[in-house]
Amino acid sequence: MAVAVGMVEVLGWPPALAVADVMCKAATVTLVGVERVSGARHTVIVRGKVSDVQMSVTAGIEAAKSVKGEKELYLSSHVIARPSENLEYVLTSMKPKAEFAEYLTY
Repeated sequence: MAVAVGMVEVLGWPPALAVADVMCKAATVTLVGVERVSGARHTVIVRGKVSDVQMSVTAGIEAAKSVKGEKELYLSSHVIARPSENLEYVLTSMKPKAEFAEYLTY
């Protein structure tokens, strides 16, 4: 089974929570985490089957755009289908924490 990583970057904590919620509800994906990139920038990271991650990221983008703020809160997004093992080894934020292993859906 091909595993993918999907990311949606937003400006602010409330949009990050809204995006994480919608992404998890839109498809069968596992929430890896919400990374604080810098300042108010947050990236929501999910994993799962390629098609589920693509669906989840699309839903997350729409959720980010629907949160009202003074400026655009959606910043960027990307899906990596079948990430390299080396990339996963180096970027530990792409791996779910061991204590959440029982909740993995892929």
